[in-house]
Amino acid sequence: MYYAAMAVPGDAVPPPLRLIADPVRWRLLRELAHGDLRVRELVAAVGEAQNLVSYHLRRLRSGGLVTARRSSFDGRDTYYSLDLAGCAHALTEAGAALHPGLAPAGPAAPTAGAGAPPWAGGTSRPRRVLFVCTGNSGRSPMAAALLRHSAGRWAHAASAGTRPRSLHPAAAAVLHDRYRIDISGHRPTHVAAVASEPFDYVISLCDKAREACPEFAGSPRRVHWSLPDPAAGADSPGVVYARFDRLATELTTRIDFLLPVLAEAG
Repeated sequence: MYYAAMAVPGDAVPPPLRLIADPVRWRLLRELAHGDLRVRELVAAVGEAQNLVSYHLRRLRSGGLVTARRSSFDGRDTYYSLDLAGCAHALTEAGAALHPGLAPAGPAAPTAGAGAPPWAGGTSRPRRVLFVCTGNSGRSPMAAALLRHSAGRWAHAASAGTRPRSLHPAAAAVLHDRYRIDISGHRPTHVAAVASEPFDYVISLCDKAREACPEFAGSPRRVHWSLPDPAAGADSPGVVYARFDRLATELTTRIDFLLPVLAEAG
């Protein structure tokens, strides 16, 4: 069937498809789809030389499919992340260039308390997810609250820290202002206190916490999201609030893409 109104872009292959068509780059993207990794971990995962892996990572970064951040644990290391929103946008455009019906919608946030959302698939029980950062004062309680907000009864989310401290006021303020989520009653928890509980996923949110996490009962799936500490530095309250706001945006994107992964794991 032909569509007279369809704009034909020509025979050029869309750049995102050229990027991911390379077997090494595709394998790198597949590894990063599970969580943030360092170069040496990617080298081991794909079995290629470090200089080749670094070259392909540069190509993926320039194409807007991968991002990089210096490790907060060891500044000599860099964590690479799959830019989920960038990939979704790039691949949607590539699909639309072929046919207007191939422009899929992004992952939709479910409505808490409603019937089974589209991403739930055959999920038979709620997934148990633990978010871990150093202080359990910002990143991890925000992530747990956002997952509970998005998934409702389809996920049980908890948070803990390797060196717990009091909840940062900007974390509570941002979630209240943006989502009307109240975490003011959050009480920091040490990760050792929950290590024996059964979790399906343990997601570390800072590089220091990743290195300090204990072993967990039941061998849950371990995932790392390398997110900078928004409270680091002696900055004005307005600057700190803005960093927490950016953190909320990134957590929301990552959690939106986590939901179908949790369902698939069932």
